[in-house]
Amino acid sequence: MKQTILLLCLLFLSCNTKNESQELKNKSLTEQKSDKIKVLNFGTFHFGYTPDANKTEFDEHSDDAQKEIREISKMLAEFKPTIICIENLPKFNDEINKAYQEFLNTPSTLNTNYGESSMIGFDVGRLSNVKKIYGIDNHMGYNYSVGDFIENSPDHENAIDSKTYLQLTNEPFKEYPEMAKREANYDKLSLLEKLKLINEPIHLDYSINTNADKLLYVGIDDGFEGADNAAIFYHRNMKIYSNLNRIPMTKKDRVFIIMGAAHTAFLREFMKRSPKFEMVNTLEYLK
Repeated sequence: MKQTILLLCLLFLSCNTKNESQELKNKSLTEQKSDKIKVLNFGTFHFGYTPDANKTEFDEHSDDAQKEIREISKMLAEFKPTIICIENLPKFNDEINKAYQEFLNTPSTLNTNYGESSMIGFDVGRLSNVKKIYGIDNHMGYNYSVGDFIENSPDHENAIDSKTYLQLTNEPFKEYPEMAKREANYDKLSLLEKLKLINEPIHLDYSINTNADKLLYVGIDDGFEGADNAAIFYHRNMKIYSNLNRIPMTKKDRVFIIMGAAHTAFLREFMKRSPKFEMVNTLEYLK
């Protein structure tokens, strides 16, 4: 009987020790995470002109659109950023910040000159009392449509994998029927619902596939026409991430990034492995 009681006590102590050890481990992991710079990595379509292959019809000057944008900016400002980064070249920072200061002086009308960067970026900055806006973009030309050219050319044949390329082109959400339904209804969605869809993890994966990775399935003979162009887009996003890292910041800063969804998707991949940044869940701010 005494041996049984002793054994139960030992088991109880062992369990408590394990629980305490796990709690300390979990606490340590939480502390490690909280030690990183928080980032709200927000993807969108371009409100104004864009040379991108995929465009969304949107009248940024309409009263309804302006009202929707104001509401979305309030949601995003709940993140309380101290640094705001936009899809603009760093060399234009002085120009951007001059426009930003003019908006702060007369905020009754949204600035549409820089599309979503000024409409949402400036307004989130105003609501969060951010002093300066940073451009982190980098431009590198590449051929979005080299895969379509090869597939549709009577003079060339895709020597790599037409089946996968065409599936990614024509049925990008084949394995995600619910996402496919939402995407098919995209044009009928409100601005908020469009932005929620764009920032879904599966949709961000799609942004990388459709802008770069599907090109890895096309090439002529033993060439790498698709991969070469995909590499340029990867390279551009690496430079964007490097520009982000040029900005002086401390662990107390909170960074709001607003860019086209493909760039958002790439930044997500880089920051997942970063010892510096911790991304918050964008969808929690779009309610």
